[in-house]
Amino acid sequence: MIRFEKGVAAFRESKSDPELLSAIAGLKKTLNREVVILGHHYQRDEVLQFADVTGDSLILSQKAAGMQKKHIVFCGVYFMAECADILTEEDQAVYIPDLEAGCAMADMAGRPQVEALWEKLCNMSDETIIPVTYINSSADIKAFVGEKGGFVCTSSNAERVFDRAMELGTKILFLPDRYLGANTAAQKGIPKEQLWLLDRLPDSRQMKDIRVLLWDGYCSVHKYFRLEDVQRLRRDYPGIRIIVHGECSEEVVQASDHFGSTSAIIRHVSESPAGSIWGIGTEEHLVRRLKNRFPDKTVLSLSRGGFQCSTMNRITPEKLLKTLQDIQRGGNAMRIRVDPEIKYYAKSALMRMLSL
Repeated sequence: MIRFEKGVAAFRESKSDPELLSAIAGLKKTLNREVVILGHHYQRDEVLQFADVTGDSLILSQKAAGMQKKHIVFCGVYFMAECADILTEEDQAVYIPDLEAGCAMADMAGRPQVEALWEKLCNMSDETIIPVTYINSSADIKAFVGEKGGFVCTSSNAERVFDRAMELGTKILFLPDRYLGANTAAQKGIPKEQLWLLDRLPDSRQMKDIRVLLWDGYCSVHKYFRLEDVQRLRRDYPGIRIIVHGECSEEVVQASDHFGSTSAIIRHVSESPAGSIWGIGTEEHLVRRLKNRFPDKTVLSLSRGGFQCSTMNRITPEKLLKTLQDIQRGGNAMRIRVDPEIKYYAKSALMRMLSL
């Protein structure tokens, strides 16, 4: 049985009107000198075909910052467009084709709640707590972490960020993904008994033994992959290799052969020999794309139905066309603007990460 919640849906193919796609292609060509389109790996194919650059959220933001394009259209979700605005220059403008294309995980950590928790934790312990936020968080949370001397991390560099945070302090507050935090801690050899899920506060005695405090957030797609999915594929396909995203649960990650970022998943599959069999636990658009890209390999979704990020899927060809038309008219209806003070502190947390 497939379950649903905000941000999750079973995979469905969709097709757009050829005239609509032709209109986007024509307008993109007209605006080519001023506009760059960024496309996240989880975007639907009919949108991603127009991307000048594809990748994960940080890679796209970094590449946008290095381009001499006045207008940056980010086909992703809201926090990704915020990140691009933080890293790009003041004379560059960032747009997202749907302002309601949010991220359920990022929405699970609001700054007022995080600040209230921080005060309680600091009053509970005289040890140094270093806040670390996954890049899948709002600009507000990145700014909070920046103000407190902490770091942003990605799913590919979380281990290095943990190392640096533990050099600077004795405890980590990890936001907002409980699973990436727990999986990274396990990778670093931190015992499970030294992790604390913040669905409740520890007391002062418990606080002494805690090394990683985990905010109780998660990805609405990756949390639905199950240990039974791994076991079924291993039973049905002897010799299969299982790779999952670091946002999956600890038991799924531990039962898999590899875990990592979307870039790591792509790299493992692309570098494997012909005839390889892969079970992949991540968003279904990427799984389908890998299946089509490598017909000499067997690429399977970890889940029978597959899951798509429905908030990412809010970006449609129709909305992309409207955004390009608005830019052509000199409008800024879909522009993302991060407050300058928030941008300053959020960028400081990002730059601490990049300095590693």
